[in-house]
Amino acid sequence: MSTTVGKTALAYSRQWHYIDVGTDPRSLGRIASSIAVTLMGKHKPIYDPSSILFSRHLTTGPTIDTDILPPADCGDYVVAVGCHDIRTTGKKRFQKKYYSHSTRPGSLKELTMDRIIAKFGGAEILRKAVSGMLPKNKLRDVRLSRLKGTFKHEGGGGQRNMLQIGRWSCEREWGVG
Repeated sequence: MSTTVGKTALAYSRQWHYIDVGTDPRSLGRIASSIAVTLMGKHKPIYDPSSILFSRHLTTGPTIDTDILPPADCGDYVVAVGCHDIRTTGKKRFQKKYYSHSTRPGSLKELTMDRIIAKFGGAEILRKAVSGMLPKNKLRDVRLSRLKGTFKHEGGGGQRNMLQIGRWSCEREWGVG
């Protein structure tokens, strides 16, 4: 039996996933964790965290057949809409604080979640939550760039190629579950 899994171009292709944060009943953290899994590619059968090590040593190490190795970053794109209606539990919207510092003395700034939503929008809150759930390595910024906060072209051709994330959207749309 062969041990090669997912050697087709379809397994390596990046898909676009659509999530409506405003109508999803899950809280911010649960939505962010499912988005982080999609951005990393852990939902795919070809995901292998050790492939990053193999791809670094292809030129220096022993000869390895590169056709059977999955790409180092096989995550998909995620489009999140309705971020202004993000759900949080308790009083987090008014009590949770985000800190920033410019390394100058006395420049510590703190903003509450409600003020960040008013100033930058809910997509910034979602981006910060997903950023905290991604691994802290060189691929973090690359993966985070595949998270799109809003979908500006409502009637565009890319919308029909999107998949929906979460069981809730599948139940509502197709009656599955």
